Amino acid sequence: MASNHHKIKILETIRQGQIGGGESHVLDLVSNINKDEFEPIVLSFTEGPMVERLQKLGIKTYVVNTLKPFNLSTYNAVKKIMKEENIDILHAHGTRALSNTIFPARALGLPIVYTVHGWSFHQDQKFPVRRVRELSEKFLTDHVDLTISVSNSNQRDGLTRFNMKRSRVVNYGVDLSRFNPDRELKDIRQELGIKEGKTVVGYLVRMTVQKDPFTLVRAVAEVAKTTRDMQFLFIGDGDLKDQAIQLAYDLGIADMINFLPFRTDIPEVLNTFDIYTLPSLWEGLPIGMLEAMAMRKAIVATPVDGTKEAIIHGKNGLLVPCHDHVALAEALVSLHNNKQQRDQFGKAAQMTAHQKFDLKIMVANNESIYREFIKQQILAA
Repeated sequence: MASNHHKIKILETIRQGQIGGGESHVLDLVSNINKDEFEPIVLSFTEGPMVERLQKLGIKTYVVNTLKPFNLSTYNAVKKIMKEENIDILHAHGTRALSNTIFPARALGLPIVYTVHGWSFHQDQKFPVRRVRELSEKFLTDHVDLTISVSNSNQRDGLTRFNMKRSRVVNYGVDLSRFNPDRELKDIRQELGIKEGKTVVGYLVRMTVQKDPFTLVRAVAEVAKTTRDMQFLFIGDGDLKDQAIQLAYDLGIADMINFLPFRTDIPEVLNTFDIYTLPSLWEGLPIGMLEAMAMRKAIVATPVDGTKEAIIHGKNGLLVPCHDHVALAEALVSLHNNKQQRDQFGKAAQMTAHQKFDLKIMVANNESIYREFIKQQILAA
């Protein structure tokens, strides 16, 4: 209990040590939480660069290795961490993290907060798989004390499919001091060999089915019919990357795309872009896009989930249908040809980021939730 020690101890759990949207969120949360009041401890289910960064920040971090959800063989190791660290609250980020921590947390009587970083079920799955995922999420949300959605769309999907007894929306937040286009940033165009005068389109993702790299490669081929004055940066890794590279060669547009590995100098990378594009098939709320908005970039994306809550078509970006490489190409070429509109969208996107997606607001909302649970525990004691 919190009364047994000075600080409120939160076990923040995440499925992997690689850096993705949920992992960036956890990094931001534990880095910026009030350390006088809270002591965050992180449990990851794989090693990776996120774990290394947390350790450099002095955040105590555990790794219990598993790639499976509902892996009961991790039960004893997880319970031991919770007991030895005298944890007050479990905050699980994502389905796999929750499914591997919910049973020991329940056994110890801990309050459980579950942040949904996009549901594990989505339209791209075959019906039996999607149904099993929905039933799993129903079980999990039935057995937690609070479900946090990162977008209104995700909350609606959960409420429609199963009765989340307690839920609220807490949007992601961006570190606006770090993602600030007005500070001095290294220009990496020369390093990347980008010729002057080119419009740079950036795609900064893990290349998976969700992020649909093939539609973007086909859009580049469509763009090439109109202009070759655009250069595309595909930055990141992922299981579809090799196939995306092969498709670019097959379509004869490999010279228009730089395929680059994941980088950590994200503000500098975003500063290089003229347009940020994200043709996702589903999202919770894409952190990378919010960072690009804060960096005053014009956005071209698909109208999925949290994306359409952040981007208003024709106001602070353009939205095009999923899987539609022709519409995507047309939107990108229109912004290539109209720098004034690019600049207008970029300014409006930055304003949206400042008004709705400030890291300070996100951290304060989570701190408030933790305090509520500790207050309830004290009143119940």
